[in-house]
Amino acid sequence: MAFNPGTASVRRMKPEADAPSQPVFAVSGLTKIYRTGDVEVRALNGVDLTLEAGEMAVLLGPSGSGKSTLLNIVGGLDRPTSGSVKFKGEELAGANDRQLTAYRRDHVGFVFQFYNLIPSLTAWENVALIAEIASDPMSPGDALALVGLESRMSHFPAQLSGGEQQRVAIARAIAKRPDVLLCDEPTGALDSATGIIVLEALARVNEETGATTAIITHNAGIRKIAHRVFTFLDGRIASSEINPIRVKPSEVSW
Repeated sequence: MAFNPGTASVRRMKPEADAPSQPVFAVSGLTKIYRTGDVEVRALNGVDLTLEAGEMAVLLGPSGSGKSTLLNIVGGLDRPTSGSVKFKGEELAGANDRQLTAYRRDHVGFVFQFYNLIPSLTAWENVALIAEIASDPMSPGDALALVGLESRMSHFPAQLSGGEQQRVAIARAIAKRPDVLLCDEPTGALDSATGIIVLEALARVNEETGATTAIITHNAGIRKIAHRVFTFLDGRIASSEINPIRVKPSEVSW
């Protein structure tokens, strides 16, 4: 069944404890092969994984191990060579361009290492750009307040620190109330103190909105804030583990 962008609700709250359990993502046998001439690179090689509603997952592993490729596929930015990717029971692997565009617009928020803010717009205006195209958005002010920037809404990116710019990027991602927040090295360009502030913003968003959150990082210390940790190696998941005791971002060893 191809993905139907109308089958999943855009506005959702954190699931009740007794709600029926259905993974937000169910990935099975996922393979991605890139070819350049006669050279073949297996970025993913038979990956199986699930991400549950409201959980925070950390994806660890060296560069080239397949983490970003996986996030790009579950986020609808790329297609697998083979395998299944289901979002709330709907198959994404066979979706066409229009369906993937609707899926990204309505259900997925992205946060990258580099903030990609528009320099000529204030923090509020950068967030408002996304809110204007969403079906049921937060107000830009509410999104910025959720990441602790209520006093910086009228500032331009050049007037903000790196950590503040990343928090604007997070606010922009959550303004459309996404089901899923996908973060690729969100603290990679930040020092430890600033990185912790960004992690605190992500943890607060996960807790208060219930958005399933996946964080790619090279920093093994960040694993301690997650519900689950997946370690990637050579295009496969080498291990997965549940955190018996999660710590606050301020307690992460950088």
